[in-house]
Amino acid sequence: MNPIKPTLFFLLSLITTQAFSQYTDVINSNRPGVSRSAYSVGTNVVQFEVGPYMIKEKRTPATSYDIDGFGVDFAARYGLLWEQLELNVEGSFQSDTKTYTSNILAEDKRANFKFLTVGAKYLVYDPYKNSENEKPNLYSWKANHRFKWKTLIPAVSIYAGANYDTENNPYTAQGIEGFSPKVMIATQHNFNGGWVFVMNFIKDRIGTDQSDFQYILTLTHSFSPKWAIFGETQGIKSDFYADNLFRLGGGYLWSKDFQLDTAVTFNTKDTPSVFGINFGMSYRLDFHKDKEIDNGTSAKDEGERRKNKSKKTTDVIEEYNKKQKRKDQNFN
Repeated sequence: MNPIKPTLFFLLSLITTQAFSQYTDVINSNRPGVSRSAYSVGTNVVQFEVGPYMIKEKRTPATSYDIDGFGVDFAARYGLLWEQLELNVEGSFQSDTKTYTSNILAEDKRANFKFLTVGAKYLVYDPYKNSENEKPNLYSWKANHRFKWKTLIPAVSIYAGANYDTENNPYTAQGIEGFSPKVMIATQHNFNGGWVFVMNFIKDRIGTDQSDFQYILTLTHSFSPKWAIFGETQGIKSDFYADNLFRLGGGYLWSKDFQLDTAVTFNTKDTPSVFGINFGMSYRLDFHKDKEIDNGTSAKDEGERRKNKSKKTTDVIEEYNKKQKRKDQNFN
């Protein structure tokens, strides 16, 4: 079971007109789903995302068992050097009781990291980068509001990271320990009307006996400047575990740097059935500064240019007045 970890892209859906920029005026959180946005938090932004959750699993076929527990998802994200680059640390720690109900009742108390990963994400393609240069059609309302095929081209990021699993971890397959690679492709479509569609394709714990393949599809809709809702499906396949999880939830923008969220997770099978609920928050420390555009003109040169321009304007006015005065004299 891959629990309710921190993620979902929330607030880029509120500012699709600025999607060409990595940094946004309001927090860009991955919570409360599990998909990763194609975009970073922005340079010199430190962001923390955390969410406690409750989980319940029940397996009815043999060997039957119940699992009741709680945990916490966490992530720290930092935009480094370039707008396209983000470094992050993500993890999920869970503590639960697994009660076997087949023949003889037995309990197994467990606690460990379900995953702990350090990685980097880089935006390799941004179709919205130059969208600010597009000019509206002043003669056609229809042309400005018609469907644009280029919106079908998503932003694309690549991710590479490393998992760390401790020995005898009850949440991983037997023999999984130490470091293992993780890679991901993340795509993102920003549609008109506050709709955002994110896709993740992940290969996890590469080269181990628990080499998972996952896909995550997330659709987000913001229906006000403060509120957004989402729906998500996550497929997981490996020799150790396979499932198809569904999530529904939403987020509330408390301030431009602080977000609250909640979500429920469930599936449709009984080997085991899964139900979880989480409440989370995201907070950023914003040290971002827009880069100054160097157009080859210093402040001194700009002052001289404006002074000369003003003088030139004055000379033109004076010349016009002289000509007008001569005309008046000739007329008289």
